[in-house]
Amino acid sequence: MSDSNTTEFTNPSTFILLGVPGLEAAHVWISIPFCTMYAIAILGNFTILFIVKMEQSLHEPMYYFLCMLAVTDLVMSTSTLPKMLSIFWFSSREISFSACLTQMYFLHCFSAMESGILVAMAFDRYVAICHPLRHSTTLTDSVLAKIGLAVVLRSGILALPYPFLARRWPYCRTNIIPHSYCEHIAVVNLACADIRISSYYGLFDLFSVIGMDVFFITVSYTQILRAIFRLPTKDARLKTFGTCISHLCAILALYIPDFFSSLTHRFGHNVPLHFLVLIANVYLVVPPVLHPIIYGVRTKQIRGRLLQLFTHKVT
Repeated sequence: MSDSNTTEFTNPSTFILLGVPGLEAAHVWISIPFCTMYAIAILGNFTILFIVKMEQSLHEPMYYFLCMLAVTDLVMSTSTLPKMLSIFWFSSREISFSACLTQMYFLHCFSAMESGILVAMAFDRYVAICHPLRHSTTLTDSVLAKIGLAVVLRSGILALPYPFLARRWPYCRTNIIPHSYCEHIAVVNLACADIRISSYYGLFDLFSVIGMDVFFITVSYTQILRAIFRLPTKDARLKTFGTCISHLCAILALYIPDFFSSLTHRFGHNVPLHFLVLIANVYLVVPPVLHPIIYGVRTKQIRGRLLQLFTHKVT
Protein backbone atom coordinates (compact mmCIF):
# COMPACT_ATOMS: atom_id res chain seq x y z
CA MET A 1 0.00 0.00 0.00
CA SER A 2 1.39 3.36 -0.95
CA ASP A 3 2.00 6.15 1.55
CA SER A 4 -0.72 8.25 -0.07
CA ASN A 5 -3.25 5.68 1.04
CA THR A 6 -2.17 5.61 4.68
CA THR A 7 -1.28 9.21 5.49
CA GLU A 8 -3.83 11.27 7.34
CA PHE A 9 -6.40 13.23 5.38
CA THR A 10 -9.89 14.46 6.14
CA ASN A 11 -11.24 14.85 2.63
CA PRO A 12 -9.54 12.53 0.14
CA SER A 13 -9.41 13.76 -3.44
CA THR A 14 -9.87 10.21 -4.70
CA PHE A 15 -10.95 6.80 -3.51
CA ILE A 16 -9.52 3.50 -4.73
CA LEU A 17 -12.08 0.82 -5.63
CA LEU A 18 -10.68 -2.70 -5.34
CA GLY A 19 -13.31 -4.45 -7.43
CA VAL A 20 -13.93 -7.84 -5.80
CA PRO A 21 -11.37 -8.09 -2.97
CA GLY A 22 -9.54 -11.40 -2.92
CA LEU A 23 -10.57 -12.30 -6.46
CA GLU A 24 -8.45 -9.77 -8.37
CA ALA A 25 -6.86 -12.54 -10.44
CA ALA A 26 -10.31 -13.57 -11.67
CA HIS A 27 -11.54 -10.06 -12.53
CA VAL A 28 -11.50 -10.71 -16.28
CA TRP A 29 -13.57 -13.87 -15.87
CA ILE A 30 -15.96 -12.15 -13.46
CA SER A 31 -16.43 -9.34 -15.98
CA ILE A 32 -17.83 -11.70 -18.64
CA PRO A 33 -21.24 -12.42 -17.02
CA PHE A 34 -21.57 -8.83 -15.80
CA CYS A 35 -20.77 -7.39 -19.22
CA THR A 36 -23.22 -9.81 -20.84
CA MET A 37 -25.98 -8.93 -18.38
CA TYR A 38 -25.33 -5.20 -18.80
CA ALA A 39 -25.60 -5.52 -22.58
CA ILE A 40 -28.87 -7.46 -22.19
CA ALA A 41 -30.19 -4.82 -19.78
CA ILE A 42 -29.36 -1.96 -22.16
CA LEU A 43 -30.83 -3.72 -25.20
CA GLY A 44 -33.90 -5.02 -23.37
CA ASN A 45 -34.90 -1.78 -21.68
CA PHE A 46 -34.34 0.34 -24.78
CA THR A 47 -36.45 -2.19 -26.70
CA ILE A 48 -39.27 -1.79 -24.16
CA LEU A 49 -39.10 2.00 -24.50
CA PHE A 50 -39.08 1.79 -28.31
CA ILE A 51 -42.00 -0.65 -28.53
CA VAL A 52 -44.20 1.33 -26.12
CA LYS A 53 -43.44 4.56 -27.99
CA MET A 54 -44.22 3.06 -31.41
CA GLU A 55 -47.30 1.01 -30.47
CA GLN A 56 -50.35 3.21 -29.87
CA SER A 57 -52.27 0.39 -28.17
CA LEU A 58 -49.62 0.36 -25.41
CA HIS A 59 -50.19 4.00 -24.45
CA GLU A 60 -51.84 2.96 -21.18
CA PRO A 61 -50.93 3.49 -17.50
CA MET A 62 -49.36 0.04 -17.05
CA TYR A 63 -46.95 0.60 -19.94
CA TYR A 64 -46.14 4.17 -18.93
CA PHE A 65 -45.09 2.81 -15.55
CA LEU A 66 -43.13 0.10 -17.36
CA CYS A 67 -41.28 2.83 -19.30
CA MET A 68 -40.47 4.59 -16.03
CA LEU A 69 -39.14 1.29 -14.70
CA ALA A 70 -37.01 0.83 -17.83
CA VAL A 71 -35.49 4.33 -17.51
CA THR A 72 -34.77 3.71 -13.83
CA ASP A 73 -33.09 0.39 -14.62
CA LEU A 74 -30.95 2.01 -17.30
CA VAL A 75 -29.77 4.81 -15.00
CA MET A 76 -29.13 2.54 -12.01
CA SER A 77 -27.07 0.01 -13.96
CA THR A 78 -25.21 2.65 -16.00
CA SER A 79 -24.20 4.55 -12.86
CA THR A 80 -22.11 1.57 -11.72
CA LEU A 81 -21.48 -1.06 -14.41
CA PRO A 82 -19.17 0.94 -16.74
CA LYS A 83 -16.86 1.86 -13.85
CA MET A 84 -17.02 -1.68 -12.52
CA LEU A 85 -16.02 -3.10 -15.92
CA SER A 86 -13.16 -0.60 -16.23
CA ILE A 87 -11.85 -1.94 -12.91
CA PHE A 88 -12.14 -5.52 -14.10
CA TRP A 89 -10.61 -4.88 -17.54
CA PHE A 90 -8.15 -2.01 -17.14
CA SER A 91 -7.50 -1.86 -13.37
CA SER A 92 -8.89 1.71 -13.47
CA ARG A 93 -9.58 1.84 -9.74
CA GLU A 94 -9.47 5.55 -8.97
CA ILE A 95 -12.68 7.51 -8.53
CA SER A 96 -12.84 11.10 -7.35
CA PHE A 97 -14.44 11.91 -4.01
CA SER A 98 -17.25 13.90 -5.66
CA ALA A 99 -17.86 11.22 -8.30
CA CYS A 100 -18.03 8.59 -5.56
CA LEU A 101 -20.66 10.54 -3.64
CA THR A 102 -22.59 11.21 -6.86
CA GLN A 103 -22.59 7.50 -7.66
CA MET A 104 -23.78 6.77 -4.11
CA TYR A 105 -26.65 9.24 -4.50
CA PHE A 106 -27.76 7.84 -7.85
CA LEU A 107 -27.72 4.29 -6.50
CA HIS A 108 -29.96 5.03 -3.54
CA CYS A 109 -32.17 7.48 -5.41
CA PHE A 110 -32.97 5.20 -8.33
CA SER A 111 -33.20 2.09 -6.18
CA ALA A 112 -35.95 3.79 -4.12
CA MET A 113 -37.49 5.12 -7.33
CA GLU A 114 -37.70 1.59 -8.73
CA SER A 115 -39.49 0.46 -5.58
CA GLY A 116 -41.92 3.36 -5.82
CA ILE A 117 -42.73 2.54 -9.44
CA LEU A 118 -43.56 -1.04 -8.44
CA VAL A 119 -46.03 0.37 -5.90
CA ALA A 120 -47.60 2.49 -8.65
CA MET A 121 -47.86 -0.58 -10.87
CA ALA A 122 -49.53 -2.50 -8.03
CA PHE A 123 -52.06 0.34 -7.70
CA ASP A 124 -52.68 0.16 -11.45
CA ARG A 125 -53.37 -3.61 -11.19
CA TYR A 126 -55.67 -3.00 -8.21
CA VAL A 127 -57.78 -0.44 -10.07
CA ALA A 128 -57.82 -2.52 -13.28
CA ILE A 129 -59.04 -5.67 -11.51
CA CYS A 130 -61.11 -4.36 -8.59
CA HIS A 131 -62.63 -1.29 -10.31
CA PRO A 132 -62.26 -1.94 -14.07
CA LEU A 133 -65.02 0.49 -15.10
CA ARG A 134 -63.25 3.36 -13.31
CA HIS A 135 -59.73 2.53 -14.52
CA SER A 136 -59.58 5.09 -17.34
CA THR A 137 -61.14 7.85 -15.25
CA THR A 138 -59.02 7.13 -12.16
CA LEU A 139 -55.61 6.83 -13.81
CA THR A 140 -55.74 9.85 -16.09
CA ASP A 141 -52.62 11.44 -17.60
CA SER A 142 -52.73 14.10 -14.88
CA VAL A 143 -52.85 11.48 -12.12
CA LEU A 144 -50.02 9.50 -13.74
CA ALA A 145 -47.87 12.64 -13.89
CA LYS A 146 -48.54 13.35 -10.20
CA ILE A 147 -47.70 9.78 -9.23
CA GLY A 148 -44.47 9.93 -11.23
CA LEU A 149 -43.53 13.28 -9.67
CA ALA A 150 -44.24 11.96 -6.17
CA VAL A 151 -42.05 8.90 -6.77
CA VAL A 152 -39.18 11.05 -8.09
CA LEU A 153 -39.39 13.62 -5.27
CA ARG A 154 -39.59 11.00 -2.54
CA SER A 155 -36.60 9.11 -3.88
CA GLY A 156 -34.52 12.21 -4.54
CA ILE A 157 -35.12 13.72 -1.09
CA LEU A 158 -34.59 10.50 0.90
CA ALA A 159 -31.32 9.76 -0.94
CA LEU A 160 -29.79 13.18 -0.11
CA PRO A 161 -28.58 12.30 3.43
CA TYR A 162 -26.34 9.52 2.12
CA PRO A 163 -23.75 11.73 0.35
CA PHE A 164 -24.17 14.60 2.84
CA LEU A 165 -23.42 12.33 5.81
CA ALA A 166 -20.57 10.62 3.96
CA ARG A 167 -19.02 14.01 3.11
CA ARG A 168 -18.99 15.26 6.70
CA TRP A 169 -16.98 12.33 8.14
CA PRO A 170 -13.17 12.61 8.42
CA TYR A 171 -11.29 9.95 6.46
CA CYS A 172 -7.94 9.59 8.18
CA ARG A 173 -7.07 5.90 7.79
CA THR A 174 -7.28 4.90 4.16
CA ASN A 175 -9.03 5.79 0.92
CA ILE A 176 -9.22 2.19 -0.31
CA ILE A 177 -12.81 0.95 -0.68
CA PRO A 178 -13.05 -2.87 -0.63
CA HIS A 179 -15.86 -2.81 -3.17
CA SER A 180 -16.46 -2.36 -6.88
CA TYR A 181 -18.64 0.75 -6.50
CA CYS A 182 -19.30 3.42 -3.87
CA GLU A 183 -21.72 1.50 -1.70
CA HIS A 184 -22.77 3.65 1.27
CA ILE A 185 -21.66 1.41 4.13
CA ALA A 186 -18.41 0.44 2.36
CA VAL A 187 -17.49 4.14 2.07
CA VAL A 188 -18.45 5.38 5.55
CA ASN A 189 -16.74 2.39 7.18
CA LEU A 190 -13.47 4.07 6.13
CA ALA A 191 -14.20 7.10 8.32
CA CYS A 192 -12.35 7.52 11.61
CA ALA A 193 -15.46 8.71 13.44
CA ASP A 194 -18.65 7.38 14.98
CA ILE A 195 -20.72 6.61 11.89
CA ARG A 196 -23.73 5.14 13.67
CA ILE A 197 -25.96 7.91 12.31
CA SER A 198 -25.09 6.87 8.74
CA SER A 199 -25.69 3.21 9.54
CA TYR A 200 -28.97 3.95 11.32
CA TYR A 201 -30.18 6.16 8.48
CA GLY A 202 -29.39 3.39 5.99
CA LEU A 203 -31.48 0.93 8.00
CA PHE A 204 -34.24 3.52 8.44
CA ASP A 205 -34.31 4.13 4.69
CA LEU A 206 -34.32 0.40 3.94
CA PHE A 207 -37.13 -0.51 6.30
CA SER A 208 -39.24 2.65 6.00
CA VAL A 209 -39.15 3.07 2.22
CA ILE A 210 -38.95 -0.56 1.14
CA GLY A 211 -41.04 -1.68 4.10
CA MET A 212 -43.73 0.90 3.37
CA ASP A 213 -43.71 0.00 -0.33
CA VAL A 214 -43.99 -3.72 0.43
CA PHE A 215 -46.89 -2.93 2.79
CA PHE A 216 -48.81 -1.01 0.09
CA ILE A 217 -48.09 -3.72 -2.48
CA THR A 218 -49.33 -6.37 -0.03
CA VAL A 219 -52.53 -4.40 0.64
CA SER A 220 -53.12 -3.99 -3.11
CA TYR A 221 -52.64 -7.68 -3.82
CA THR A 222 -54.81 -8.69 -0.87
CA GLN A 223 -57.65 -6.75 -2.48
CA ILE A 224 -56.75 -8.14 -5.90
CA LEU A 225 -56.79 -11.74 -4.67
CA ARG A 226 -60.14 -11.18 -2.95
CA ALA A 227 -61.58 -9.87 -6.22
CA ILE A 228 -60.07 -12.78 -8.18
CA PHE A 229 -61.50 -15.44 -5.83
CA ARG A 230 -64.93 -13.91 -6.26
CA LEU A 231 -64.86 -14.58 -10.02
CA PRO A 232 -67.30 -17.31 -11.08
CA THR A 233 -65.02 -19.67 -13.04
CA LYS A 234 -61.54 -21.10 -12.63
CA ASP A 235 -60.55 -19.95 -16.14
CA ALA A 236 -61.57 -16.37 -15.34
CA ARG A 237 -59.58 -16.47 -12.10
CA LEU A 238 -56.46 -17.82 -13.82
CA LYS A 239 -56.74 -15.33 -16.69
CA THR A 240 -57.11 -12.37 -14.34
CA PHE A 241 -54.30 -13.52 -12.06
CA GLY A 242 -52.13 -14.02 -15.16
CA THR A 243 -52.20 -10.25 -15.74
CA CYS A 244 -50.37 -9.83 -12.40
CA ILE A 245 -47.65 -12.46 -12.88
CA SER A 246 -45.21 -10.11 -14.63
CA HIS A 247 -45.54 -7.52 -11.88
CA LEU A 248 -45.10 -10.10 -9.11
CA CYS A 249 -41.95 -11.44 -10.79
CA ALA A 250 -40.58 -7.88 -11.05
CA ILE A 251 -41.26 -7.35 -7.33
CA LEU A 252 -39.38 -10.53 -6.38
CA ALA A 253 -36.49 -9.65 -8.72
CA LEU A 254 -36.00 -6.33 -6.90
CA TYR A 255 -36.78 -6.97 -3.24
CA ILE A 256 -35.19 -10.37 -2.64
CA PRO A 257 -31.65 -9.37 -3.79
CA ASP A 258 -32.07 -5.93 -2.15
CA PHE A 259 -32.91 -7.26 1.31
CA PHE A 260 -30.36 -10.06 1.06
CA SER A 261 -27.57 -7.70 -0.02
CA SER A 262 -28.37 -4.99 2.55
CA LEU A 263 -28.75 -7.32 5.52
CA THR A 264 -25.77 -9.58 4.77
CA HIS A 265 -23.53 -6.53 4.29
CA ARG A 266 -24.54 -5.14 7.69
CA PHE A 267 -24.88 -8.32 9.74
CA GLY A 268 -22.98 -11.00 7.83
CA HIS A 269 -19.73 -10.49 9.71
CA ASN A 270 -18.64 -14.10 9.13
CA VAL A 271 -19.47 -14.02 5.42
CA PRO A 272 -16.41 -13.68 3.11
CA LEU A 273 -16.02 -10.15 1.78
CA HIS A 274 -15.79 -11.21 -1.86
CA PHE A 275 -19.15 -12.97 -1.50
CA LEU A 276 -20.78 -9.83 -0.07
CA VAL A 277 -19.39 -7.72 -2.91
CA LEU A 278 -20.52 -10.19 -5.57
CA ILE A 279 -24.03 -10.28 -4.09
CA ALA A 280 -24.15 -6.48 -4.06
CA ASN A 281 -23.05 -6.41 -7.69
CA VAL A 282 -25.64 -9.00 -8.69
CA TYR A 283 -28.38 -6.92 -7.04
CA LEU A 284 -27.54 -3.98 -9.31
CA VAL A 285 -27.66 -5.91 -12.56
CA VAL A 286 -30.30 -8.62 -12.05
CA PRO A 287 -33.47 -6.44 -11.93
CA PRO A 288 -32.52 -4.40 -15.06
CA VAL A 289 -31.89 -7.68 -16.90
CA LEU A 290 -34.99 -9.51 -15.70
CA HIS A 291 -37.58 -6.74 -16.03
CA PRO A 292 -37.58 -6.49 -19.87
CA ILE A 293 -37.38 -10.30 -20.15
CA ILE A 294 -40.28 -10.78 -17.74
CA TYR A 295 -42.50 -8.21 -19.42
CA GLY A 296 -41.37 -9.17 -22.92
CA VAL A 297 -42.27 -12.82 -22.35
CA ARG A 298 -45.36 -12.40 -20.17
CA THR A 299 -47.03 -9.40 -21.86
CA LYS A 300 -48.87 -10.44 -25.01
CA GLN A 301 -48.89 -6.97 -26.61
CA ILE A 302 -45.15 -6.42 -26.18
CA ARG A 303 -44.33 -9.96 -27.29
CA GLY A 304 -46.53 -9.61 -30.37
CA ARG A 305 -45.04 -6.25 -31.35
CA LEU A 306 -41.51 -7.59 -30.86
CA LEU A 307 -42.21 -10.64 -33.02
CA GLN A 308 -43.74 -8.34 -35.64
CA LEU A 309 -40.57 -6.23 -35.73
CA PHE A 310 -38.34 -9.27 -36.18
CA THR A 311 -40.67 -10.76 -38.81
CA HIS A 312 -40.58 -7.55 -40.84
CA LYS A 313 -36.79 -7.47 -40.67
CA VAL A 314 -36.51 -11.07 -41.82
CA THR A 315 -38.89 -10.54 -44.72
